Amino acid sequence: MFLVRLRPALWHCPLLRLRGLSSSEGAAAGLKEDAEQQRRDSVLRNYAAVEPGAREHFVFPEFVPGGAELEEADAESRLREELLRPEKKKAPKRSSRESGGARVGHVGLVGRVQPPPPEGLLVQGERCPGCGAVLQCLDPFEPGFVTRERVGGVCQRCFRLQHYQQALRLQLPPENFRQVLRSLGSRPLPALALLMLDLLDLPGSLLLPDLPELLRLGGGGERSPRPFLLLGNKVDLLPADRPGHLRRLRQRLLELSQTAGLPRPEDALLISAKTGYGVEALVSRLQRSWRYKGDVYLMGATNCGKSTLFNTLLLSDYCKSKAPEVIDRATISPWPGTTLNLLKFPIINPTPYRIFRRDKRLKADEAKFEDDLNEEERKHLNQLKKQGYLIGRVGRTFQRSKKHVEKEIEFDADSLSFSMEDDDDVCNAEPATAEKRVEFTYNELKDAHWLYDTPGIVKEDCVLNFLNEKEVKMVLPLQAIIPRTFILKPGMTLFLGALGRIDYIQGEKSTWFSVIASNLLPVHITSLEKADDVYQKHAGNTLLGVPIGDEERMKEFPPLVPQDITLEGIGTLEAVADIKLSTAGWVAVTAHSGDKLCLRGYTPRGTTLMIRQPPLLPSIVHVKGERIKSTPFYKTKRPPSLVSNLRSGASKQLVRKKKFIKYLG
Repeated sequence: MFLVRLRPALWHCPLLRLRGLSSSEGAAAGLKEDAEQQRRDSVLRNYAAVEPGAREHFVFPEFVPGGAELEEADAESRLREELLRPEKKKAPKRSSRESGGARVGHVGLVGRVQPPPPEGLLVQGERCPGCGAVLQCLDPFEPGFVTRERVGGVCQRCFRLQHYQQALRLQLPPENFRQVLRSLGSRPLPALALLMLDLLDLPGSLLLPDLPELLRLGGGGERSPRPFLLLGNKVDLLPADRPGHLRRLRQRLLELSQTAGLPRPEDALLISAKTGYGVEALVSRLQRSWRYKGDVYLMGATNCGKSTLFNTLLLSDYCKSKAPEVIDRATISPWPGTTLNLLKFPIINPTPYRIFRRDKRLKADEAKFEDDLNEEERKHLNQLKKQGYLIGRVGRTFQRSKKHVEKEIEFDADSLSFSMEDDDDVCNAEPATAEKRVEFTYNELKDAHWLYDTPGIVKEDCVLNFLNEKEVKMVLPLQAIIPRTFILKPGMTLFLGALGRIDYIQGEKSTWFSVIASNLLPVHITSLEKADDVYQKHAGNTLLGVPIGDEERMKEFPPLVPQDITLEGIGTLEAVADIKLSTAGWVAVTAHSGDKLCLRGYTPRGTTLMIRQPPLLPSIVHVKGERIKSTPFYKTKRPPSLVSNLRSGASKQLVRKKKFIKYLG
């Protein structure tokens, strides 16, 4: 009898259970313990799930860089061991807030076990919607760090970039980005790659070590080329040197890709992700040729505009109509390497009816004049005209109607039954609040294809790697470039800030040097004899502009390394070559026919100076304007902007005149 009374208490001992000390009460207790273990396993499986109100519930698990998979497995095993420990019987029950949550080890991205954060900060499995980094709350110097107040939003790095334009420098090895990009080869096929190229950094955007491998299919067997499109971005920043320059730029893209050893692309398009030029043509090209065959990946080097195009396509006809309300915008900034992991949105299926409706909208937009736009659209258009030479209006054909507000109706048998007191057929269900986040349903994403924004491929020989946040904003052109042309004699030197230098050592006649760089980057002309003293005295000061700082800043900045250049002029109507000073810009050299030039170019150590022949804008010398007397400078006027899918005001007056003449008979 005494033993029977002890059996329920001794059932929790595994040793006694194995020796056969069981009874009916023990069997019942065992079943109860098994049910409790199943409940704990269910909690364990849902441990990494995003809490209610968090972002991107629809996102399927993506690639985790480095050894994160092993770290998550380690954290799961530790959690399982902790949950399977028997609870103390006499321990007082406390709420989760009082107890501080489960006593489990939390493994961060830094690879060490830390004490668990307070409740609500366990954000395993959730990613930052701005950069794609896995959110964590342990180390502020690692990607994806969030504070207690910011849990459920973007990481601290994206928050500073979006609201304060401040960049947090993260020392991430290039291997992390390579692992993310290489994982694309193991994804289901087929897939289309959109290779974005920065037209201001050609052919540097093509000469990337990992690019040929990314354009191949992964997974055993013979590696076949992946279909891809070439997208020349930032075409809005380049001035037109002569009629037909866009057709020549497109042909130049195809030639440079072939020279770089890349497979033959399906097509080459010139776009501007910022102003929208060519984006509608890109959407039409994708919907008619690629249709709905598979996923699409945005690839390219850092700072080529992938995230900007991701945000622009998110507001176009290429994504599902609900996507702009569900998916957050990607974080964009001049700082290289903003995107740290994969971002995505679902692609809409281009059915014949949708294509018909879209073509109808495009024709209606092309028939509009600027005067037909509303005040808000005209204001936005004027802002884009200040930023670029080529503008394109991106619209949407299918939008979710704001009038149809979904109502939440909970099934209640008593409230839905007939009542003698309530004769009116009125639904008392309250509409969903505006604060509730819109989410995709399972059926909407069941067979969906996605467009992915991938991390940029790091360029190791880029001058931006040696600049700080303020200097990067001055070097990268954010508005339409106004070419600056100078006429130099032998024995003169041109400084492009303190980032580049060109010495005109020997030549028979004067030569024109046209600078294509950011308008904020100063250009200084001096004699060859004073060039060294000017650099030593004014590097880091206002005269040369970039870098910014004192002598201590210049000690950290790498010295300029010379490289001899020999060119032969082909005439005053066309440049002979471009001297590309890393990513700071380039200088187009135009010399008399047969004139042999001996030049010397300087770039910071660790960067690359390239000679580009033929030049990208061969007739840029014709945009120089009038020469300022007694100076080597020319007064260049900014060329006008052009809106591609909008009729100009002059044509509207002409149409009215024709209609009036026709009316008079």
